[in-house]
Amino acid sequence: MAGVGDVVIRVLAVAAATCCLAAVPAHAADDGTEKLFTFKDPGITESSGLAVSPTHDGVYYTHNDSAAAPTFYAVDANGRTRATYQVRGAQARDWEAMAATKDAATGRGVLWFADIGDNLDGAWPDISIYKVMEPRTLGDATLPATRYRFRYADGARNAEGMMINPKTGRLYVVSKEFAGSVYAAPKKLRADRTNILRKVAGAPIMATDAAYAPDGSSYVIRTYFSATLYKPSGESISRVTMPELKQAESITYTSDGTALLTGTEGPKSPVYRVPLPARAKPTATPSPASAETTPEPSPQAAADSGGGGLTAKDVLIWLAAAAMATGVITFIARRTR
Repeated sequence: MAGVGDVVIRVLAVAAATCCLAAVPAHAADDGTEKLFTFKDPGITESSGLAVSPTHDGVYYTHNDSAAAPTFYAVDANGRTRATYQVRGAQARDWEAMAATKDAATGRGVLWFADIGDNLDGAWPDISIYKVMEPRTLGDATLPATRYRFRYADGARNAEGMMINPKTGRLYVVSKEFAGSVYAAPKKLRADRTNILRKVAGAPIMATDAAYAPDGSSYVIRTYFSATLYKPSGESISRVTMPELKQAESITYTSDGTALLTGTEGPKSPVYRVPLPARAKPTATPSPASAETTPEPSPQAAADSGGGGLTAKDVLIWLAAAAMATGVITFIARRTR
């Protein structure tokens, strides 16, 4: 649910997209962007998280931005809901992202739901991420969750992105700011105490979601404008042009890692499949040895990243958007006196 600050941010984003979107540099994806499906369930009105099932072929998961109860949906390739799940022991303060992984020991799917939205940038003393074992069969049910609490080492902030490296199991949160950051969780999560998130890399302006590739070779961060691909070290690979959406909120990789799936909020919202640039597609499955030594973001990467793509052109775009938004907000304020 949007607060006053988030509404202003979205006004800025819309203004920037309207007047300056063509100026944002991006690497065009391969031809073949297509609408995969449209959510048909009337209960899915604010799709904010998106994940591909790691064990059920052709099944996708989503959840709303905010709701009276912690709920998520399993849908098929036609957008029809196959099952609706309630999460026991969880709150739905402001769910903003989800991820799906597979337990290496058991082969079970694991679903993660991030209650990390904070439109007041400090309203909550901590944030929570819930771990839910993926059901073996699809059907309406109530599932138990393990709750992990988190706190940022450098102070509370708003966030809408969460991802997990499938090779290392490391969890990351991506903040939604004008100069955003990637925060790493401890290698081993503790459910009995608060886990500390530490900044390890920069992120693009106003990140709305993030996801790791299935083979761990890259990760993607979504914004209102486009998506940016990164190496695990935090080094930028390229930007990818995204389809024009009303309010871009979600992104994930396809199960084979060759394309991205992206969605938006709103009733009967669409999900698009966007092929990756050729140089960003997986070329081979890394060996266990190479997976263990895959570099991940570090504090030095955060220092070297320069804010994860905050270029001079970006600054000019947002200054122009701010000027437009200020005029709009002033007009609305005068009309509502």
